[in-house]
Amino acid sequence: MAMTNINLQNVNYQYGDTIILKNIHHTFEAGRFYTILGPSGCGKTTILKMIGGFIHPTDGTVSFDGKTMNGIDANRRKVNTVFQDYALFPHLNVFENIAFGLKVRRISKNEINTKVDEALRFVNLGDYKDRPIDALSGGQRQRVAIARAIVNEPDVLLLDEPLSALDQNLRVDMQYELKEIQKRLGITFIFVTHDQEEALALSDEILVMNNGEVIQAGPPKDIYDEPLNRYVAEFIGDSNIVRGVMVEDNLVGIYGRNYACVDGGLKPNTPVDVMIRPEDLLITEHDKGKMNVTIDSSLFRGVHYEIGCIDQDGYEWIVHSTRDAEIGHRAALDFERMDIHVMVPGEDEDAFNERLESYQEDEA
Repeated sequence: MAMTNINLQNVNYQYGDTIILKNIHHTFEAGRFYTILGPSGCGKTTILKMIGGFIHPTDGTVSFDGKTMNGIDANRRKVNTVFQDYALFPHLNVFENIAFGLKVRRISKNEINTKVDEALRFVNLGDYKDRPIDALSGGQRQRVAIARAIVNEPDVLLLDEPLSALDQNLRVDMQYELKEIQKRLGITFIFVTHDQEEALALSDEILVMNNGEVIQAGPPKDIYDEPLNRYVAEFIGDSNIVRGVMVEDNLVGIYGRNYACVDGGLKPNTPVDVMIRPEDLLITEHDKGKMNVTIDSSLFRGVHYEIGCIDQDGYEWIVHSTRDAEIGHRAALDFERMDIHVMVPGEDEDAFNERLESYQEDEA
């Protein structure tokens, strides 16, 4: 099977007066699992449609292996799409749904039978080809949709929130199925979702979007551990984000107290956002940690307790712990220097100076 590298170069898309995509520049390497992540209306499905050939850029180029695809329609691309609603034909059975595209291409009956049987085995539905669509579960329908897409041997499979209609347990099961199918096929998957846990579980690379722009792209661990800014940090996982100032390399000030960190390269007294993930905070004895706190709340979340702590300046910190804590108890929070993540906020000079003045007032 041929492998296709997809390149979006300076891509813009405008519908009427509405700007939907702004200067998208990214390469999707062949054989990898990509997830485009972001809230509704951020432009992620528009990128999928552009790669699929359903729409074309207002400016910029979409290319496959260096060949410009601008103006080339969907039926002339080695790309198939699995839609959110699966778009299965209810009056056709499983076999007929999967075979539909092959029949349109006038492939011989014997070849159709061979290809459909192979696709059904691939998605573990070998005994279901005579079943009516309305007799299938949600997960089985999704696999039929995938089989119908892969039977045409695409180089790229586009998936537009295909798990959103499933219940939570089935959704988790299907995440494993999708990842396994992608590995077995060895083709490029480009998956669209607004679910951060799906993105982290499935992806080789995540593109985080907002307002038509790619804010940050990279492997899941990098996106989670080293978010570029507050938006990414808040969108990916739970986080404690406070304002601070970069005192000097490897030293950050938070509410008038300085803490060792691993970040540097900024001018002294640069206002920053500081993130510490809840799972990186440890509740310990009063006066034995980095900051003293009072336990304010505790919620059991199944795999952990979500504990709210109020520090000596009245600010709240959220801790994820496998152990509960007594409300009203005086304690302390401890953390390592590598648990502090410094982010430079995107703002103009006036906002920068306002943050600096506000920080200096707090410190005083």
